[in-house]
Amino acid sequence: MSAGALSVEVVTGSSQESATRQEPGGALADGLPPDASAWAADDPAARMRRWTEGYAPRPGLADALMEADGTLRGGWPRFLERLARLDDREVAARFLSAERHIRDAGISYRVYGDGREHPWPLGSLPLVIDAADWAELSAGIVQRAGLMERIVADIYGPGRLVAEGFLPAGVVAGHPEFLRPVHGIAPPGGRWLPIYAADVGRGPDGRWQVLADRTQAPSGLGYALENRMVLARAFPDLFADLHVERLPGFFQAFRAGVAAACERSDPRICLLTSGPYSSTYVEQAALARYLGFLLVEGDDLVVRDGLLHVRTIAGLKRTDAVWRRIDADYLDPMELRSDSRLGVPGILQVLRRGGTVVGNMPGSGVLESAALSPYLPAIARRLTGEELRLTGPRTWWCGDPGGLHHALANLDSLTLRPAATPLRGPERDAMLAGPALDAARARAVASLRERPFDWVAQEAAPLSTMPAWQDGRLAPRPFVMRVFAAATPEGWRVLPSAFCRVAEREGADPSEMRAGIRSADVWVLSDTPVDTPTLVHASTPRIRRIAGHLPSRAADNLFWFGRYLERAEAVIRLVQAHLGVFSEAVAADASGAEGAPTALTIRALLKDWGSVSAADLSPAALAGEALSGKVVYGSALSHVLEARRIAASLRERLPTESWRALADLRDTLVYTEAWAPNEAQLFGKAERALGHLAALSGLIHENMGHAAGWRFADMGRRIERAINTCGFGLRFCAPDAGAEDLGVMLSLADSQIAYGARYLVGVSRDAVCDMAVLDPHNPRSVAYQLQAITAHLDALPALAADGLPEPHRRRALTLAATLQTAEAAAFDAEALERFETDLEGLADGIAGRYFPNGPDALRPEKLTGLA
Repeated sequence: MSAGALSVEVVTGSSQESATRQEPGGALADGLPPDASAWAADDPAARMRRWTEGYAPRPGLADALMEADGTLRGGWPRFLERLARLDDREVAARFLSAERHIRDAGISYRVYGDGREHPWPLGSLPLVIDAADWAELSAGIVQRAGLMERIVADIYGPGRLVAEGFLPAGVVAGHPEFLRPVHGIAPPGGRWLPIYAADVGRGPDGRWQVLADRTQAPSGLGYALENRMVLARAFPDLFADLHVERLPGFFQAFRAGVAAACERSDPRICLLTSGPYSSTYVEQAALARYLGFLLVEGDDLVVRDGLLHVRTIAGLKRTDAVWRRIDADYLDPMELRSDSRLGVPGILQVLRRGGTVVGNMPGSGVLESAALSPYLPAIARRLTGEELRLTGPRTWWCGDPGGLHHALANLDSLTLRPAATPLRGPERDAMLAGPALDAARARAVASLRERPFDWVAQEAAPLSTMPAWQDGRLAPRPFVMRVFAAATPEGWRVLPSAFCRVAEREGADPSEMRAGIRSADVWVLSDTPVDTPTLVHASTPRIRRIAGHLPSRAADNLFWFGRYLERAEAVIRLVQAHLGVFSEAVAADASGAEGAPTALTIRALLKDWGSVSAADLSPAALAGEALSGKVVYGSALSHVLEARRIAASLRERLPTESWRALADLRDTLVYTEAWAPNEAQLFGKAERALGHLAALSGLIHENMGHAAGWRFADMGRRIERAINTCGFGLRFCAPDAGAEDLGVMLSLADSQIAYGARYLVGVSRDAVCDMAVLDPHNPRSVAYQLQAITAHLDALPALAADGLPEPHRRRALTLAATLQTAEAAAFDAEALERFETDLEGLADGIAGRYFPNGPDALRPEKLTGLA
């Protein structure tokens, strides 16, 4: 759908109200002011004047939009003139479409210390920088990245900088990121820093300055990519007309750089994450998907024979490179932090043997020390023969006697910062504010005198500002921009964009993402049309039809993702069946409908499943709790939320549209306690939820590659459906079942129409049992599920090469054969109960074979290959 079509959609009906409403803290808090209708006839020039009216740079601060005399800087006139061709309602509609895309794609983040997911707070306007200004900044970043590479190589190698007096030993050895076990290791592939980042802003003179180096495991690259995708989608016309530099070329070059460092020509590259609860997990998944890396956790990797391997459903497969996104001291519990559950035991030994490329190398975080800053200019002259192009605020390390004396003598005018790990949250805010109060001054002096080497003193560095959209006008707000450089086969390459954080109010510090901080895309405007990076390679790569071997953890998550979706569907169908039984009884003017045997059976089953808190609720209360209960573990909503939690760890594997379908499903089931729906409304809610489930199932079936990952997701649904159908048969397909019970059974198996077309007479127990359990042509029957499961297992890799079926496959074949030879009349309650137990055993057998369930699980480690 084009952006124009989106705009038409959002300004009609109720969407028009959404486009103009004011929401505190939301992406549209900076939407149209209440009197915007009076401005509809503005011409572009008048609109541009109104946007900038009253905008003024703050005294002593550089501003990205405007010079002190009011002149617009760089590429901003081009951008605003082009944006002003859109009227205010169209601009608001574009902003709303960006917000919708963020919601539909599930782009989110977590605040440090807060486990909740928050929608990604993307600002409405990009930061605009012209090509000449960006070229100057890029040259400084390239120089600084190369300098950092040489410094860290010296620190863990010959140590000449310390020996020659260019760098105090205390700055290195006293930093917690100096890892002694890494000393003497030559990085496989020759690079310590495959990726470098720097937080930058403009100094009071308008020139770029570095506020902090990011060498540990720089975050934000994935969010920069997501920001670009969102805004380019919302403003495709502006993006093309203004010649905004493209990003794909950088990511291709970065991937090529990592691959070139590996020994094999077709390497397996993993992105190591701490898991779904990482504050930046969403961006890690986005990067893994975009770059084609395997997203793994520490338990997915294992050291064997001096090499690093990833656990897959086909055995251990060699890992050539790891892009780590966990802190270095958690990387190897054998030699670093022994309490770490995030790393890989023995990986440092693999590095010593040159067996795996790791970026960034453990120990590179020592370069983030604020105490390094005072010595960088001299080190740059020593190592490169050049002056440092990008400097930062003047800094003094208090571990140096001269620096301590200067800090104590000028405490009121300086800011104290930790020399090592930055503080977070309120502690950081209090420290960055400077010791202005007497109590703060006393604490600062005591800390400086006791442990001076823990601190640096820094000249005040007020953050420069950029325009943010607020109440239909532009307002200056502080920002920090993180610029990335990648080591490629052709040298350092800078991303032609950045990860920008903007404060929503004056005086706030946007050094990290948290409440009150937004992100912004960064548009580098070229003077000429930019080349669209080609994806066509000069040489044909080795042809492949699957992305690679499926990690065991991903298989586990996909399997349970399917099972939870099927559990939600079963609960919804039970609710529909109960409401149907109740409504039919009411229509027949029957009394005691809630106490009818069939209704009682459904209520008891919902209670057994934990879908309701009590079986004697009113029909509406029971349906509402089973569908949307938040305090019961077995409600449809609870299962959907669990599936959504699992899906968060599968972002790089599921179709992108599936997150939207999950969000729609969740939103359909959720309702506020103030709303008291009746039975008809609840039935409609259940119908809509089943529609979203069907759409999600279709997305997975049609848009997901039918390789091992899809097979596990489909197996999870089918084994859960088979178990549920057996359970339904036990309760509604007994030998003495009445017409109402059998009708419910057909409803739960979604087979009413098929049964009516096949049998012209009324319902029969044996006929219903045959259709719901034994019919291999009915896609809802147990037999059909077993056929699909055995086909999936046949297509999955075998652990042994002797040709004999493994235990889980033998069990599946036995169950399928049982159904093929059974007759409905003989398939009684005992047989159904036994079969349900056998299906649970089959699920456990699949888990034991393929999933990393614990020390007793059958791990596929007997097959260790180089492929």
